[in-house]
Amino acid sequence: MHLISGVRDPAASFPLDTAVNDADERRQANRAVAVSAVGLTVTGLIELAIALLSGSVALLGDALHNLSDVSTSALVFVGFRASRKVPTERYPYGYERAEDLAGVGVALVIWGSAAVAGFESVSKLLRHGGTGHVGWGIAAAIVGIAGNQLVARYKLVVGRRIRSATMVADAKHSWLDALSSAGAMLGLVGVALGWGWADAAAGIVVTGFICHVGWEVTADIAHRLLDGVDPEIITTAEAVAITVPGVTHAHARARWTGRTLRVEVEGFLDPHTPLAVADQIGRSVAAALAPRIPEMHSFSWTARAA
Repeated sequence: MHLISGVRDPAASFPLDTAVNDADERRQANRAVAVSAVGLTVTGLIELAIALLSGSVALLGDALHNLSDVSTSALVFVGFRASRKVPTERYPYGYERAEDLAGVGVALVIWGSAAVAGFESVSKLLRHGGTGHVGWGIAAAIVGIAGNQLVARYKLVVGRRIRSATMVADAKHSWLDALSSAGAMLGLVGVALGWGWADAAAGIVVTGFICHVGWEVTADIAHRLLDGVDPEIITTAEAVAITVPGVTHAHARARWTGRTLRVEVEGFLDPHTPLAVADQIGRSVAAALAPRIPEMHSFSWTARAA
């Protein structure tokens, strides 16, 4: 049998040497979520206690933001748990996108934190509220900076290692908290120098940082949900495919589902190519692509008559 125009084109998926130990990646993700949640809870509670004592709105906003990270960690954990479910007839790709949907929750919490911090800061600026126990406030802000930097770095390393956009987004959220802690500290230093308005002004700056990272995280998650990929992946897939003997032309598509990059290649072959040979050409394309796109963990091949 040959590839003839009008006959259904053969399609297949092939196992890849780039397959990873998903169970190990999930353990790493769950460990990162648990460790970061504990660290942020301790940091946030310290800042919250000092914020209530001192009346610092910048520190209060930072504390609320840190504690909100605990809720985002819970969302990430739920996303990883849900994505473990096996594919079904109703959900043939499985539940991997649950991780991306968890990222939507992370973005919503960030924007909620921005709203609270902004409201409290503007309110204090308008009513000319005072700030006390400045030394303790500065110390709490320093704790916030250190705690969030450690947590952010840890989650970023794990997120990149396991290719989780949601965990990377959560790491950016923690990195933002370190910046907001620094802003809170600067505001309190200003109060110590006699500028009573500095705390409220710092709170507004902290809100700006929150909005900036909120926008970045929202854009990253939307990019995934809309099946956006690095254009270089498509270019590489097509360029590599046409170097395989027998392929005269190729079209490629790709998308992420959770942490899985799925690449689909349509290879145009001579119409007289036997189906068995077309299948073998597809396997050769998969083998050639694996080292060029190491993050690819699902490959589909469709042979078409040129």
